[in-house]
Amino acid sequence: MLRTDLDHAMHPREGSRAVRWRVSDGLVGYEDAVAEMEHQVALIADGKADELVWLVEHPPLYTAGTSAVSKDLIEPERFPVFATGRGGEYTYHGPGQRVAYVMLDLKRRRQDVRAYVAALEEVVIRTLDSMNVKGERREDRVGVWVRRPEKPVLPDGTMSEDKIAALGIRLRRWVSFHGLSINVDPDLSHFTGIVPCGISAYGVTSLVDLGLPVMMADVDMRLREAFEDVFGPTANES
Repeated sequence: MLRTDLDHAMHPREGSRAVRWRVSDGLVGYEDAVAEMEHQVALIADGKADELVWLVEHPPLYTAGTSAVSKDLIEPERFPVFATGRGGEYTYHGPGQRVAYVMLDLKRRRQDVRAYVAALEEVVIRTLDSMNVKGERREDRVGVWVRRPEKPVLPDGTMSEDKIAALGIRLRRWVSFHGLSINVDPDLSHFTGIVPCGISAYGVTSLVDLGLPVMMADVDMRLREAFEDVFGPTANES
């Protein structure tokens, strides 16, 4: 069942307008996405646009966050590699993965980076919970994880775990951008070209890999419901 507490809620102050909700069809180029985020963040920071969540899929590519180290890029020739200003290390984006770019004005909510990251994690956890998948946080690892009791135990004797969602954010004038990604049905072999998020002891999974043949539109619906629980109302972008 979904948790009913709102410990991780970051609702806007009273009287704020709904967050715009945008879903792009087809594959969006990474450089185009970053340019659009830069533009939207400037508008939001200046009070000229409402906050925005933008759902996209990318063509296959790797991105390097501000903490990425070169040794973790195992196959640099496999896909284009983009340096990006978000936090974190290397990750893969591609078809079958839902990327949510979240552009929120934390001045209207709470100017607390840790609380914001926890709220994004809560959105993912609630989205997964609505599909009977238990996503969990780990203090020593970024992202959202699922236990895999059917897999061999790890060398230290603990249960195997796989990453199902990644997070990476950036703030400018207290407006967030970048955001989160959930593996719905990407080609998981493409994660072998990097050390995902600098963590080599654990695997990567997806909803389909876990035995859930869900469609992207269904995940989007559940993601939006979870987002509204945590961050407040949304409205389709006109």
